[in-house]
Amino acid sequence: MQLLFIGTTEIILIVFVVLLLFGGRKIPEMMRGLGKGVKSFKDGVNGKDEETENGERKTEN
Repeated sequence: MQLLFIGTTEIILIVFVVLLLFGGRKIPEMMRGLGKGVKSFKDGVNGKDEETENGERKTEN
């Protein structure tokens, strides 16, 4: 049973609906924000954040 299978027709339909809802100008801004969020999440999972890196640099000097 293929519950999560998404075909080409469904992908095209989803892209069309997203373009109608948000417009062509808003999508790059949304993707940029999503990319920053994913990067922040990955850094958080790896234990990296600006405070930790700044603290380590201060103690090394």
